Amino acid sequence: MLQVNFIRENKATVLEGLAKRNFANAASIIEQVLTADENRRATQVELDTTLAESNKLSKEIGAFFKSGEVQKATILKEKTGKLKESSKELSDKLTLFSDELQTLLYQIPNIPHASVKQGVSADDNEEIFIEGAIPDLGEHALPHWELAKKYDIIDFELGTKIAGAGFPVYKGKGARLQRALINYFLDKNIEAGYTEVQVPHLVNAESATATGQLPDKEGQMYHSNEDDLYLIPTAEVPITNMFRGNLMQESEFPILCTGYTPCFRREAGSYGAHVRGLNRLHQFDKVEIVRIEHPDTSYAALDGMVEHIKNILRELKLPYRILRLCGGDTGFTSALTFDFELFSTAQDRWLEISSASNFETFQANRLKLRFKNKEGNSEFAHTLNGSSLALPRVLAGILENYQTADGIKIPDVLVPYCGFDIIK
Repeated sequence: MLQVNFIRENKATVLEGLAKRNFANAASIIEQVLTADENRRATQVELDTTLAESNKLSKEIGAFFKSGEVQKATILKEKTGKLKESSKELSDKLTLFSDELQTLLYQIPNIPHASVKQGVSADDNEEIFIEGAIPDLGEHALPHWELAKKYDIIDFELGTKIAGAGFPVYKGKGARLQRALINYFLDKNIEAGYTEVQVPHLVNAESATATGQLPDKEGQMYHSNEDDLYLIPTAEVPITNMFRGNLMQESEFPILCTGYTPCFRREAGSYGAHVRGLNRLHQFDKVEIVRIEHPDTSYAALDGMVEHIKNILRELKLPYRILRLCGGDTGFTSALTFDFELFSTAQDRWLEISSASNFETFQANRLKLRFKNKEGNSEFAHTLNGSSLALPRVLAGILENYQTADGIKIPDVLVPYCGFDIIK
């Protein structure tokens, strides 16, 4: 959530950033924010003045009663009664203006970083890096959903029977390969200095609001009405909320956490050939990395996250590329996002497998996550997160790119985790 002071002092910058996102009615909503804030501040001043006057009269009343001047005390009591009524009305008015301001601020996305280009959709994203040889599998190469059936390692129909479409069942060496990837990703993150955490798979509305899933993405989350809890769409939500409300010291930076969780997404409106197999699921596994950083070092940290993910993909020997997302494709809470995509040889297309993002103070403002700077003043920290990595499409890429006439080879780095080197 943007800070009101920042909007007021940098109105032109905010509008320019929102234009990169093609944010509709930006000028109108910014004016509404500034008006609501002016009304809130004016009402606060009036309320403070009224309360101060009431407190002053209360002291005088006490003094008059003590000196026996009952009549003067009675007259002042009538005045304080009217002041109390006025303060109650002002307090209610202040609540209305504050709620209005909060509602407006929740509608405004983060301001993109200066390097983000204006664009409408994924077609306008910038390819900034590409690496890895695309294997020549010949004309008989199979997509992963056919390989999964051929080798009996993933059963999509059984998952549909148990839960519905988008809930696959991993079997035999497919399940072992899935588990191997989870352990491999976690070990790589721990080696890089991240602390492993195990977190809840459900969160309350306050947690979902703090990281920006609410009120923006209600329709994409599974919700338990009876308990008012949400199934997590990513481990970013519970891990980042571990620090909600904290006041930190500069010496605590950086904070690095990693965690594995299943993720749950309704994926409302998704359909077509691009959702086949593992391409788009309602439940999938992901290993996440989250960083809490000093504002001065957060973009160096983001570069470090990108290099870390690159090293993992190099070890897996999968062809991949990195995109810098344009304004129209950047997530609501992010200031700058890099997407990683691997090439699916059998499908002849790129599949997104990771995002690394810097949210700057946008999440921290909602989280009330502050630190004391060297001057002793408190300011908001920067939060970052990345997928390291999302498993379904990585698994799909391995199955497709490592297929041979003899079976599906296992990347060398995963063999010690799997206990086998080929799926026959």
